[in-house]
Order: sequence, then structure tokens, then C-alpha cells
Amino acid sequence: MSEIQTIVMPKWGLAMQEGMLAAWHVEEGATVSKGQEIADIETSKIANAFESPVSGKLRRILVTGGETVPVGALLGVVADESVSDAEIGSFVDDFQAKFAEQLAASASEKGPEPETVEVAGQRIRYLQIGDGAGAPIVLIHGYGGDLNNFLFNQPALAEKHTTYAIDLPGHGGSSKDVGEADIASQAKTVLGFLDAKGIQKAHLAGHSMGGGVSLYLATHHPDRVASATLLAPAGLGPDISMEYINGFIEASRRKKLEPILQMLVAKPEMVTGDMVEDVLKFKRLDGVDAALKKVRDAVFAGGKQALSLRDQLGSAKVPVQVIWGTQDKIVPAKHAEGLPGSVKVTTFDDAGHLIHMEKSAEVNQAILAFAAAD
Repeated sequence: MSEIQTIVMPKWGLAMQEGMLAAWHVEEGATVSKGQEIADIETSKIANAFESPVSGKLRRILVTGGETVPVGALLGVVADESVSDAEIGSFVDDFQAKFAEQLAASASEKGPEPETVEVAGQRIRYLQIGDGAGAPIVLIHGYGGDLNNFLFNQPALAEKHTTYAIDLPGHGGSSKDVGEADIASQAKTVLGFLDAKGIQKAHLAGHSMGGGVSLYLATHHPDRVASATLLAPAGLGPDISMEYINGFIEASRRKKLEPILQMLVAKPEMVTGDMVEDVLKFKRLDGVDAALKKVRDAVFAGGKQALSLRDQLGSAKVPVQVIWGTQDKIVPAKHAEGLPGSVKVTTFDDAGHLIHMEKSAEVNQAILAFAAAD
């Protein structure tokens, strides 16, 4: 019998337990290719296009648009014409029976949970996944973000490397005391985190402000950096959308915040109601408003990026790559133009500022390739 291949509800991030299949982009009987966007899936964090993990003819659709099912649930079956309908039916019945057993067995299991470590008197929250050899990968979020911003990246990277996603001071579950609040101060915190965890050298992947922190470390502390992947980073030009920065700080209701968050992505429908509510909950925490304002005033003084490391990039002693979405409305992708030839630059025309979420598979491959070259 020819191979029967499955398409199941993906697991985007450790916290994801279920997802809603919002809509199929293909019909039963269509031929699909691996990597083709075949459906839209909405989670409690974000909505995104789902790429087919296999190639072949979609013989059976098991979950229709609007249904919510657990991670790992069978969405569709792919097989060629030589496989009979009866064989597919038998396969589906067997899969569903085994999946029900797996759900029951895993109901009490818990995955990795965020932990905290003290760095210079500050509580820094982090999530560690994986147990690979060699230098680990440290993921650093951007302004207003937290370690959950890497929910599409960390599990995939952890298959080959020990990974740490951290919350910068003033963000997530870390202390809200941001100190000097500038990029150099944040970089010092990351160095303290590396020391606290006994990490001599790490591959850094930083987004936006976190990209600026990664760039600072790559240029000022190359002995601690194995490579740096800069995702729509700060630090390569003066431009920054203060409409976004100020809007993020000032919006206290969903109606005001939702269009601000939609500036982050090329497709506004990626921003879910749950994502908006999560940000509002964070903004209501004691100390967050003051922290965000202090970071804004230090990092984006006068409505411009306060730190520029563009001229130092060419002399960086570690491998650096830059990845950007050309539809970025927060930090313009033109900052990726004219960089030194030693810097690998990758751009995507159908993505915005959240490039690591919008193009997670490609970004993950790029980070892993850089890490493997070490």
C-alpha cells in the first residue's frame, strides 16, 4: 500500500494546547506541496497561515473551518490515487483511536515552565528548552514583548540546541526596574544572565530592540557571542515609528490597542483578540507603564533611535545576519540596505515587523544554519 501521510494541528509554542482551524485554502482532492499555505489557524496567542508539512493529494479533510481541536488532532490525510477510500477510512479510524489514548495519557503531563534567576539584584524570567551540545541560542524580544514572542521559534530551535528565551527588565515576568534603560544597560543584563547560567558564549537571536541588544553585544563583547541573528533590529538607522511606541504605551482599551498591534504585521488578521487581551493584562501590571516610558525615553530619545551601530558592523568579529520584512511599519527595512558584505541580509516581501512569527520556518532555518556554521 502507498504511504498515507497526515496533516495535524501544529503546536506553536509550549503553551499551545489547541487551535481553531479558521479556514482551509485548499479543497478536498487538491494536490498540495510541502511548505504551501493550506489553512489559517488561530491560537490563544496569534493567528497565522499553516504550511503543509507534506506533499501529495489531499484525500480527506477531517476538521472544517471554525472547529477547535487539540494539538496533534488529525486535520487531513494525504495519499495518492492508488490508496482506496476504504484504506483511508481504516487509517483514520486507527489514528483517532490512538490519538484519544495519547490525549488521556498526556493529560497530566507538564512541559517546561519559565524560571527566574537574579541578575544584579533584578529578577530575570527565562524559559529554557532543549539540551543540545555546543553554544546555546539565546532569544531576546523587542519593546513591549516577552519570551512568548518566540513561541514559533524556540521549540524548533530546541530540537538541536539548548535555548533560552528571556524577558528583558521591565517586560514579561522580569523585574520592572529598568535601570538606565538604554541598549547598553539591557546588554549588560543579558551578559549577567549568561554569567548566572554559566554560559561562556551564545548564539543570539534578537528582535527589534532585542536585535539592537544583540548587535551591541556582537560589537562590544564578541568573546561572548558565537553569532548574531538580527530580526528587524534597532541600531542600524535613526527611524522608528513613534506612532507605534506611544500608541502601545497610551492605549488602555482593546479598541485603541488592536490597530496599534496590527501595525506589527503584514496581515492584520494575525492579531487575535486574545493577543490584545494579553498585552492589556501586561500593561496593567504595577511598574509597567513607568518602565515602558523610561525605555522609550532612553532608546528612542527625541523620536529617533538613540543608538547607531551601523558603522561598527563591518568590523564585527562574529558572524552577523539580518532578516527583515519589507512591509515593516515600525523599523523600516531600508535599514538593511548598504550593509557590509560580511553581513548576510535576507528580506521577505510579504512580512512586516514580526518577521520571526510571520516567516517562522524560514527564520528558524536561518538561525540553525548560522549556529551550525560555528
